[in-house]
Amino acid sequence: MKKWMADPRLILGILIAHLLMFFTFEDKNVFWYIFTASMLILISFSIIHEEIEDKASTLSYLTIGIVSGAGLFGLFWFGSLFIELLNLPFSGQITRLYSRFSPELFWHYIVLVLIIAPGEEIFWRGFIQKRLGQNFGMKMTIGLSVLLYASVHFYSGQLILILAAVIAGLAWSLLYAWKRSLPLVIVSHIVFDLLLFVFLPLG
Repeated sequence: MKKWMADPRLILGILIAHLLMFFTFEDKNVFWYIFTASMLILISFSIIHEEIEDKASTLSYLTIGIVSGAGLFGLFWFGSLFIELLNLPFSGQITRLYSRFSPELFWHYIVLVLIIAPGEEIFWRGFIQKRLGQNFGMKMTIGLSVLLYASVHFYSGQLILILAAVIAGLAWSLLYAWKRSLPLVIVSHIVFDLLLFVFLPLG
C-alpha cells in the first residue's frame, strides 16, 4: 500500500484524468473537442511512462478482440431490452446519454475509432492497471482499475453511464489481465463502440 501511494506517476495520472474528465463533461457543446484533447494528453502521458504491452499473436488479439467486443455489446443490448421491458427509469437516462454524447459529425466517428477508444485502453489498462499490478495481486488490481475507470464518469451526472463503465471496465480489465495485450483490448473497445454508436445504437 505504501509503495502504491508513493508512486508519483500513478497518482499524477489519476489526478490528471479526473481533472480532464471534469472539464470534458462540463459543457456538451464542446464535449467532443475536450474529450479528444483529453485522450491525446492521457495517451502521451501513458506512452512516456509505460511501455505498451502485447503478449498475444495478431490472430489471437484480432479474434478475441472482435468476439469480446461483440459479446460485450450483446450484454448491453440485453440489458437495454430488460430495462425497457420492465419500464425502469434508466431508459430515460440512456436516451439522454445518446442525445448528449453520441457522435454526430464525421470527424467525431474518426476520433472515436482512432483516438478515444485506443486512448482509454492505453491509459486505463496500459498505464493504470499495469502500474497497479506492480503493487497488488490480480484481483485487487482489477477491482481498483475498474473503480478508478468508473470514477471519472461520475462527472457526467448519469448513473447509467457509471454502471456501464463498471461493466465495460471489468470486461476489458479481465481481458488485459488474461492476455496482457493492449492491442486486444483496443480492438475489443473499438468493436464495442462501433456497434454501440454506429451500427446498432441502443437509444
